Amino acid sequence: MKDISDLVDRFGRPYSEELGIDLDSGKEDEVFKWFLVSILYGKRVEEDVITNTYRGFEKKEVLTPRAILDTGWRKLVIILDAGGYTRYDFNAADNLIKISGELLSGCGSLTALHKKALDSKDLERRLLEFRGVKPATTGFFLREMRHVWTKADPEISPYAELAAEKLKINLKKLDRHTKDFVRLECALLRIGKNYIRRNKPIPVGI
Repeated sequence: MKDISDLVDRFGRPYSEELGIDLDSGKEDEVFKWFLVSILYGKRVEEDVITNTYRGFEKKEVLTPRAILDTGWRKLVIILDAGGYTRYDFNAADNLIKISGELLSGCGSLTALHKKALDSKDLERRLLEFRGVKPATTGFFLREMRHVWTKADPEISPYAELAAEKLKINLKKLDRHTKDFVRLECALLRIGKNYIRRNKPIPVGI
């Protein structure tokens, strides 16, 4: 449908692409970068702060579990503070070190964790075992992994469901494991958030 295509073109660029993360490649380094971003999104922090903080990790080349462990807690806090992630800096540094250590000593990588998972629910359960990782974190992370990992199939975001309902888009009829669906859900997520948080109108009749 042309209307849906227009909506996706305007609002559907994945958050990972905006940050220059190449999830389409399926490479472990790119997947972990996105997991790092998803952990940062797990707290009530503005998007620009998360972007600035991720750029700080990028600048310091602290984008792998090993790099996080080698950097250490004190320097992680400095990176977080420089990005404006000050309210949760100590907690975030604790979590990142704990997660990185458990990942390396356990499965070894997020890709391996996905392979070991029995299905989508088991994958979410395994991710939730990491310190500080909550359902909102796994949902955000897996949402853009749908077309990369066969077992990535989180529940549709309530914001996206609201926007889809208002726009009369039947998400149940669509293949959820495609890049097109990822882009559509990102568009609906942004629209739904604007509708609820900022009281902006749903762009019907685009």
